[in-house]
Amino acid sequence: MEFLMEYGLFLAKTITFVVALAVIVGLIASLSHRGKSSAKGEIKIQNMNEFYDDMFERVEQNLLSEEEYKSQKKQQQKDEKEAEKKRKKLEKEGEAPPPEKRLFVIDFDGDMKASAVEPLKHCVSAVLHAASADDEVLVRLESGGGMVHSYGLASSQLDRITNAGIPLTVSVDKVAASGGYMMACVAKKIIAAPFAIIGSIGVVAQMPNFHRLLKKHDIDFEMLTAGEYKRTLTLFGENTDKGRQKFVEDLEDTHQLFKAFVTEHRPSVDIASVATGEVWYGRQAVDNGLVDELCTSDEYITRQLKETKILRVDFVEHKNIMDRIGGAVESSVDRMATRWLSRLTQHRFF
Repeated sequence: MEFLMEYGLFLAKTITFVVALAVIVGLIASLSHRGKSSAKGEIKIQNMNEFYDDMFERVEQNLLSEEEYKSQKKQQQKDEKEAEKKRKKLEKEGEAPPPEKRLFVIDFDGDMKASAVEPLKHCVSAVLHAASADDEVLVRLESGGGMVHSYGLASSQLDRITNAGIPLTVSVDKVAASGGYMMACVAKKIIAAPFAIIGSIGVVAQMPNFHRLLKKHDIDFEMLTAGEYKRTLTLFGENTDKGRQKFVEDLEDTHQLFKAFVTEHRPSVDIASVATGEVWYGRQAVDNGLVDELCTSDEYITRQLKETKILRVDFVEHKNIMDRIGGAVESSVDRMATRWLSRLTQHRFF
Protein backbone atom coordinates (compact mmCIF):
# COMPACT_ATOMS: atom_id res chain seq x y z
CA MET A 1 0.00 0.00 0.00
CA GLU A 2 2.83 2.39 0.88
CA PHE A 3 4.48 1.56 -2.44
CA LEU A 4 1.30 2.51 -4.34
CA MET A 5 1.04 5.82 -2.48
CA GLU A 6 4.66 6.67 -3.26
CA TYR A 7 4.18 5.67 -6.88
CA GLY A 8 1.03 7.79 -7.15
CA LEU A 9 2.85 10.81 -5.66
CA PHE A 10 5.76 10.30 -8.08
CA LEU A 11 3.33 10.04 -11.01
CA ALA A 12 1.52 13.23 -9.98
CA LYS A 13 4.82 15.13 -9.75
CA THR A 14 5.90 13.82 -13.16
CA ILE A 15 2.63 14.84 -14.82
CA THR A 16 2.79 18.28 -13.19
CA PHE A 17 6.35 18.77 -14.45
CA VAL A 18 5.47 17.68 -18.00
CA VAL A 19 2.42 19.95 -18.15
CA ALA A 20 4.39 22.92 -16.77
CA LEU A 21 7.19 22.30 -19.28
CA ALA A 22 4.69 22.11 -22.15
CA VAL A 23 3.10 25.41 -21.11
CA ILE A 24 6.49 27.14 -20.86
CA VAL A 25 7.59 25.83 -24.27
CA GLY A 26 4.25 26.89 -25.74
CA LEU A 27 4.56 30.38 -24.28
CA ILE A 28 8.09 30.79 -25.63
CA ALA A 29 6.95 29.64 -29.07
CA SER A 30 3.95 31.96 -28.94
CA LEU A 31 5.99 35.00 -27.96
CA SER A 32 8.66 34.23 -30.55
CA HIS A 33 6.02 34.21 -33.29
CA ARG A 34 4.15 37.17 -31.88
CA GLY A 35 5.34 39.55 -34.57
CA LYS A 36 4.11 37.21 -37.31
CA SER A 37 0.74 36.38 -35.82
CA SER A 38 -0.18 39.94 -34.80
CA ALA A 39 -0.50 40.95 -38.44
CA LYS A 40 -3.05 38.20 -39.14
CA GLY A 41 -6.62 39.32 -38.91
CA GLU A 42 -9.58 40.59 -40.86
CA ILE A 43 -11.87 43.56 -41.11
CA LYS A 44 -15.41 42.88 -39.96
CA ILE A 45 -18.35 45.07 -40.91
CA GLN A 46 -21.61 45.10 -38.95
CA ASN A 47 -24.73 46.74 -40.34
CA MET A 48 -26.00 48.60 -37.28
CA ASN A 49 -29.29 49.50 -38.99
CA GLU A 50 -30.17 45.81 -39.04
CA PHE A 51 -29.19 45.47 -35.38
CA TYR A 52 -31.45 48.34 -34.31
CA ASP A 53 -34.28 47.29 -36.65
CA ASP A 54 -34.27 43.85 -35.08
CA MET A 55 -34.20 45.33 -31.58
CA PHE A 56 -37.06 47.76 -32.27
CA GLU A 57 -39.14 45.06 -33.94
CA ARG A 58 -38.83 42.83 -30.88
CA VAL A 59 -39.99 45.72 -28.70
CA GLU A 60 -42.99 46.35 -30.96
CA GLN A 61 -43.94 42.68 -31.02
CA ASN A 62 -44.12 42.68 -27.25
CA LEU A 63 -45.84 46.05 -26.77
CA LEU A 64 -48.33 46.20 -29.66
CA SER A 65 -51.38 44.06 -30.17
CA GLU A 66 -51.25 41.60 -33.05
CA GLU A 67 -53.58 43.81 -35.09
CA GLU A 68 -51.54 46.97 -34.43
CA TYR A 69 -48.29 45.17 -35.25
CA LYS A 70 -49.65 43.87 -38.59
CA SER A 71 -50.97 47.32 -39.51
CA GLN A 72 -47.60 48.90 -38.75
CA LYS A 73 -45.75 46.32 -40.85
CA LYS A 74 -48.09 46.95 -43.79
CA GLN A 75 -47.46 50.68 -43.59
CA GLN A 76 -43.72 50.08 -43.43
CA GLN A 77 -43.84 47.86 -46.54
CA LYS A 78 -45.93 50.49 -48.33
CA ASP A 79 -43.39 53.21 -47.51
CA GLU A 80 -40.54 51.01 -48.78
CA LYS A 81 -42.38 50.37 -52.06
CA GLU A 82 -43.00 54.11 -52.53
CA ALA A 83 -39.33 54.83 -51.97
CA GLU A 84 -38.37 52.17 -54.50
CA LYS A 85 -40.80 53.62 -57.07
CA LYS A 86 -39.28 57.08 -56.64
CA ARG A 87 -35.79 55.70 -57.12
CA LYS A 88 -36.75 53.85 -60.32
CA LYS A 89 -38.56 56.93 -61.66
CA LEU A 90 -35.46 59.07 -61.17
CA GLU A 91 -33.34 56.47 -62.95
CA LYS A 92 -35.82 56.34 -65.86
CA GLU A 93 -35.73 60.11 -66.22
CA GLY A 94 -31.96 60.01 -66.30
CA GLU A 95 -31.54 61.60 -62.91
CA ALA A 96 -29.19 59.88 -60.53
CA PRO A 97 -30.73 59.44 -57.07
CA PRO A 98 -28.78 61.13 -54.27
CA PRO A 99 -26.11 58.82 -52.90
CA GLU A 100 -26.98 57.08 -49.64
CA LYS A 101 -25.06 58.63 -46.79
CA ARG A 102 -22.96 56.21 -44.77
CA LEU A 103 -21.70 56.56 -41.21
CA PHE A 104 -18.65 54.41 -40.44
CA VAL A 105 -18.28 53.69 -36.70
CA ILE A 106 -14.87 52.84 -35.21
CA ASP A 107 -14.21 52.14 -31.52
CA PHE A 108 -11.00 53.12 -29.73
CA ASP A 109 -10.44 52.03 -26.13
CA GLY A 110 -7.10 53.49 -25.08
CA ASP A 111 -4.65 52.22 -22.48
CA MET A 112 -1.29 53.62 -21.35
CA LYS A 113 0.50 52.49 -24.53
CA ALA A 114 -2.42 53.18 -26.90
CA SER A 115 -2.27 49.50 -27.84
CA ALA A 116 -5.47 49.83 -29.86
CA VAL A 117 -3.63 51.94 -32.45
CA GLU A 118 -2.74 48.73 -34.33
CA PRO A 119 -6.35 47.72 -35.12
CA LEU A 120 -7.23 51.43 -35.50
CA LYS A 121 -4.85 51.88 -38.44
CA HIS A 122 -6.39 48.88 -40.23
CA CYS A 123 -9.91 50.21 -39.66
CA VAL A 124 -8.91 53.65 -40.96
CA SER A 125 -7.30 52.12 -44.06
CA ALA A 126 -10.43 50.08 -44.76
CA VAL A 127 -12.74 53.09 -44.36
CA LEU A 128 -10.56 55.34 -46.54
CA HIS A 129 -10.74 52.72 -49.29
CA ALA A 130 -14.55 52.89 -49.35
CA ALA A 131 -15.65 56.27 -47.96
CA SER A 132 -16.18 59.56 -49.79
CA ALA A 133 -16.72 63.16 -48.78
CA ASP A 134 -20.49 62.43 -48.65
CA ASP A 135 -19.93 59.94 -45.83
CA GLU A 136 -18.90 60.43 -42.21
CA VAL A 137 -16.68 58.61 -39.72
CA LEU A 138 -17.63 58.40 -36.04
CA VAL A 139 -14.89 57.35 -33.60
CA ARG A 140 -16.22 56.31 -30.19
CA LEU A 141 -13.22 57.25 -28.09
CA GLU A 142 -12.43 56.34 -24.49
CA SER A 143 -8.98 57.13 -23.09
CA GLY A 144 -7.38 58.75 -20.09
CA GLY A 145 -4.12 59.25 -21.99
CA GLY A 146 -0.71 57.61 -21.89
CA MET A 147 2.69 57.74 -23.54
CA VAL A 148 3.39 60.73 -25.75
CA HIS A 149 4.71 58.91 -28.81
CA SER A 150 1.93 56.30 -28.71
CA TYR A 151 -0.88 58.83 -28.67
CA GLY A 152 0.93 60.96 -31.21
CA LEU A 153 0.72 58.02 -33.60
CA ALA A 154 -2.95 57.39 -32.74
CA SER A 155 -3.74 61.06 -33.49
CA SER A 156 -1.94 60.76 -36.82
CA GLN A 157 -4.14 57.83 -37.76
CA LEU A 158 -7.25 59.99 -37.25
CA ASP A 159 -5.57 62.80 -39.17
CA ARG A 160 -5.56 60.51 -42.21
CA ILE A 161 -9.37 60.71 -42.24
CA THR A 162 -9.55 64.51 -42.13
CA ASN A 163 -6.73 64.83 -44.68
CA ALA A 164 -8.82 62.72 -47.07
CA GLY A 165 -11.64 65.26 -46.81
CA ILE A 166 -14.00 62.91 -44.98
CA PRO A 167 -15.96 64.43 -42.06
CA LEU A 168 -14.74 63.01 -38.75
CA THR A 169 -16.73 63.12 -35.52
CA VAL A 170 -15.35 61.93 -32.19
CA SER A 171 -17.75 60.84 -29.47
CA VAL A 172 -16.72 60.75 -25.79
CA ASP A 173 -19.11 58.98 -23.45
CA LYS A 174 -16.76 58.67 -20.46
CA VAL A 175 -13.29 60.16 -20.80
CA ALA A 176 -10.97 61.76 -23.36
CA ALA A 177 -8.18 63.26 -21.29
CA SER A 178 -4.63 64.24 -22.20
CA GLY A 179 -3.54 61.89 -25.00
CA GLY A 180 -7.22 60.97 -25.40
CA TYR A 181 -8.11 64.62 -26.01
CA MET A 182 -5.12 64.95 -28.33
CA MET A 183 -6.84 62.34 -30.52
CA ALA A 184 -10.29 63.90 -30.14
CA CYS A 185 -9.25 67.43 -31.17
CA VAL A 186 -8.33 66.15 -34.66
CA ALA A 187 -12.05 65.74 -35.42
CA LYS A 188 -14.21 68.26 -37.23
CA LYS A 189 -16.79 67.81 -34.46
CA ILE A 190 -16.48 66.53 -30.87
CA ILE A 191 -19.55 65.37 -28.98
CA ALA A 192 -19.55 64.32 -25.33
CA ALA A 193 -21.88 63.07 -22.64
CA PRO A 194 -22.73 65.71 -20.00
CA PHE A 195 -20.46 64.13 -17.38
CA ALA A 196 -17.68 62.89 -19.65
CA ILE A 197 -14.20 63.94 -18.50
CA ILE A 198 -12.44 66.20 -21.00
CA GLY A 199 -9.11 68.04 -21.06
CA SER A 200 -5.95 67.46 -19.02
CA ILE A 201 -3.83 69.29 -21.59
CA GLY A 202 -0.59 68.83 -19.71
CA VAL A 203 2.40 66.50 -19.31
CA VAL A 204 3.60 64.61 -16.24
CA ALA A 205 6.45 62.23 -15.40
CA GLN A 206 7.25 60.46 -12.15
CA MET A 207 10.37 58.62 -11.05
CA PRO A 208 11.52 57.10 -7.75
CA ASN A 209 15.19 57.31 -6.80
CA PHE A 210 16.93 54.60 -4.77
CA HIS A 211 20.34 56.28 -4.50
CA ARG A 212 20.22 56.90 -0.76
CA LEU A 213 19.01 53.36 -0.10
CA LEU A 214 21.90 51.90 -2.10
CA LYS A 215 24.37 54.24 -0.42
CA LYS A 216 23.09 53.18 3.01
CA HIS A 217 23.91 49.56 2.18
CA ASP A 218 27.28 50.40 0.58
CA ILE A 219 26.12 49.49 -2.92
CA ASP A 220 27.76 51.37 -5.78
CA PHE A 221 25.86 52.15 -8.98
CA GLU A 222 27.68 53.12 -12.14
CA MET A 223 26.16 54.41 -15.35
CA LEU A 224 28.27 55.32 -18.36
CA THR A 225 26.90 57.63 -21.05
CA ALA A 226 28.13 59.48 -24.10
CA GLY A 227 26.38 62.79 -24.62
CA GLU A 228 25.75 65.41 -21.96
CA TYR A 229 22.05 64.75 -21.71
CA LYS A 230 21.87 61.08 -22.66
CA ARG A 231 20.44 60.50 -19.19
CA THR A 232 19.10 63.33 -17.01
CA LEU A 233 17.36 61.60 -14.08
CA THR A 234 17.97 58.00 -13.05
CA LEU A 235 16.43 55.41 -10.76
CA PHE A 236 19.63 54.41 -8.97
CA GLY A 237 22.22 57.14 -9.51
CA GLU A 238 22.53 60.46 -7.73
CA ASN A 239 20.38 63.02 -9.52
CA THR A 240 21.69 66.56 -9.97
CA ASP A 241 19.98 69.94 -10.17
CA LYS A 242 21.29 70.28 -13.73
CA GLY A 243 19.72 66.97 -14.67
CA ARG A 244 16.42 67.95 -13.05
CA GLN A 245 16.40 71.27 -14.90
CA LYS A 246 16.94 69.54 -18.25
CA PHE A 247 14.21 67.01 -17.47
CA VAL A 248 11.74 69.81 -16.71
CA GLU A 249 12.75 71.59 -19.91
CA ASP A 250 11.93 68.42 -21.85
CA LEU A 251 8.51 68.29 -20.19
CA GLU A 252 7.90 71.94 -21.08
CA ASP A 253 8.90 71.31 -24.70
CA THR A 254 6.44 68.42 -24.89
CA HIS A 255 3.73 70.60 -23.35
CA GLN A 256 4.36 73.31 -25.94
CA LEU A 257 4.01 70.75 -28.73
CA PHE A 258 0.77 69.51 -27.19
CA LYS A 259 -0.66 73.03 -26.96
CA ALA A 260 0.38 73.81 -30.53
CA PHE A 261 -1.32 70.64 -31.73
CA VAL A 262 -4.61 71.53 -30.02
CA THR A 263 -4.43 75.11 -31.32
CA GLU A 264 -3.82 73.89 -34.87
CA HIS A 265 -6.93 71.71 -34.84
CA ARG A 266 -9.17 73.90 -32.67
CA PRO A 267 -8.01 77.49 -33.21
CA SER A 268 -11.07 78.94 -31.44
CA VAL A 269 -9.94 77.48 -28.11
CA ASP A 270 -8.26 79.83 -25.63
CA ILE A 271 -5.28 77.55 -25.15
CA ALA A 272 -3.75 79.59 -22.32
CA SER A 273 -6.82 79.04 -20.14
CA VAL A 274 -7.35 75.33 -20.88
CA ALA A 275 -3.76 74.00 -21.11
CA THR A 276 -3.32 73.92 -17.34
CA GLY A 277 -3.64 70.17 -16.87
CA GLU A 278 -7.18 70.59 -15.50
CA VAL A 279 -10.15 68.47 -16.58
CA TRP A 280 -13.75 69.52 -17.18
CA TYR A 281 -17.04 67.68 -17.40
CA GLY A 282 -18.87 67.73 -20.71
CA ARG A 283 -21.05 70.77 -19.96
CA GLN A 284 -18.03 72.80 -18.85
CA ALA A 285 -16.01 71.55 -21.83
CA VAL A 286 -18.63 73.01 -24.20
CA ASP A 287 -18.29 76.40 -22.50
CA ASN A 288 -14.49 76.20 -22.92
CA GLY A 289 -14.74 75.28 -26.59
CA LEU A 290 -13.17 71.86 -26.06
CA VAL A 291 -16.40 70.11 -27.13
CA ASP A 292 -19.01 71.15 -29.71
CA GLU A 293 -22.16 69.38 -28.54
CA LEU A 294 -23.57 67.45 -25.60
CA CYS A 295 -24.67 64.11 -26.97
CA THR A 296 -23.98 60.44 -26.29
CA SER A 297 -22.75 58.16 -29.05
CA ASP A 298 -26.00 56.14 -28.90
CA GLU A 299 -28.12 59.24 -29.43
CA TYR A 300 -25.92 60.40 -32.30
CA ILE A 301 -26.26 57.03 -34.04
CA THR A 302 -29.96 56.35 -33.45
CA ARG A 303 -31.12 59.77 -34.66
CA GLN A 304 -29.51 59.03 -38.06
CA LEU A 305 -30.93 55.53 -38.54
CA LYS A 306 -33.66 56.52 -41.02
CA GLU A 307 -31.51 58.48 -43.47
CA THR A 308 -28.09 56.88 -43.04
CA LYS A 309 -26.52 53.48 -43.51
CA ILE A 310 -24.51 52.87 -40.35
CA LEU A 311 -21.60 50.45 -40.51
CA ARG A 312 -19.46 49.44 -37.56
CA VAL A 313 -15.88 48.63 -38.59
CA ASP A 314 -13.66 46.34 -36.49
CA PHE A 315 -10.31 44.66 -37.03
CA VAL A 316 -10.28 41.19 -35.48
CA GLU A 317 -6.97 39.39 -35.00
CA HIS A 318 -6.74 35.65 -35.68
CA LYS A 319 -5.06 33.89 -32.79
CA ASN A 320 -4.46 30.22 -32.11
CA ILE A 321 -4.61 28.80 -28.59
CA MET A 322 -0.91 29.35 -27.91
CA ASP A 323 -1.13 32.96 -29.12
CA ARG A 324 -4.00 33.49 -26.69
CA ILE A 325 -2.09 31.97 -23.77
CA GLY A 326 1.01 33.99 -24.64
CA GLY A 327 -1.09 37.12 -25.08
CA ALA A 328 -2.76 36.61 -21.69
CA VAL A 329 0.60 36.22 -19.94
CA GLU A 330 2.07 39.19 -21.79
CA SER A 331 -0.98 41.30 -20.98
CA SER A 332 -0.64 40.50 -17.28
CA VAL A 333 3.05 41.39 -17.32
CA ASP A 334 2.31 44.58 -19.25
CA ARG A 335 -0.31 45.63 -16.72
CA MET A 336 2.08 45.13 -13.82
CA ALA A 337 4.90 46.92 -15.64
CA THR A 338 2.58 49.74 -16.62
CA ARG A 339 1.49 50.27 -13.03
CA TRP A 340 5.06 50.54 -11.85
CA LEU A 341 7.92 51.05 -14.27
CA SER A 342 6.22 52.70 -17.26
CA ARG A 343 4.26 55.16 -15.22
CA LEU A 344 7.34 56.09 -13.26
CA THR A 345 9.98 56.39 -15.94
CA GLN A 346 8.34 57.54 -19.17
CA HIS A 347 7.06 60.94 -20.29
CA ARG A 348 3.35 60.54 -20.71
CA PHE A 349 0.14 62.51 -20.99
CA PHE A 350 -2.12 62.55 -17.95
